[in-house]
Amino acid sequence: MVEPTMQDWLDIAEGFYSKTQFPNCVGAVDGKHIRLECPPKSGTLYYNYKHFFSIILMAICDANYCFTIIDVGSYGKESDCNIFKKSSFGKKLYNEKVNFPQPQCLPEDDGGIPQPYVIVGDEVGILSNKWRVFHTALLVESDFGVAITKACCVLHNFVRRRDGYCPEDTQTCDMEDANEKVGVGNSTSVAKDVRDYFVNYFNQPIHALSWQNKVIG
Repeated sequence: MVEPTMQDWLDIAEGFYSKTQFPNCVGAVDGKHIRLECPPKSGTLYYNYKHFFSIILMAICDANYCFTIIDVGSYGKESDCNIFKKSSFGKKLYNEKVNFPQPQCLPEDDGGIPQPYVIVGDEVGILSNKWRVFHTALLVESDFGVAITKACCVLHNFVRRRDGYCPEDTQTCDMEDANEKVGVGNSTSVAKDVRDYFVNYFNQPIHALSWQNKVIG
């Protein structure tokens, strides 16, 4: 997939704000296990913490559940955090080489500090239920499994743009999350400052959403 241009990122951010009222958001990232039969002579490389063999699909989606960035083929035993850091996009992001727009002040935040464009973690239910090849373990070599997954991602985007979003597709798709809940690394002070700024922004009454208290319970 072609990496989004700066204008593409702006359009994605506009889509997120229109649908979720989350400003300066340019993607939702998630990882999924793609089941495989144990590849020959691979030992435990593909054996994940959920006790089956897999490769990982790490993906960033826009507000319409279309893929914008994908990384496919990491060993199932790897954590989603490490996979993201080692991906081509992750390396560019950590080295500040992604062509994100310049930081902007958040809506109705007069006198506020311009904030960077961000990618948020989300259980996005990626890949349509239409791709029934993922309903069972792939009986192919891992390289072919990577090719199948990439092809389905392209088809997924085509169908989304043609037919729109169908909730039933993701609700009935049985794909395992790749994020192992064993603790997280320390965030940088800059990342914590950005997070805290957004927290304070959303906690202000002027930015409150009519449904937010119901969601957070």
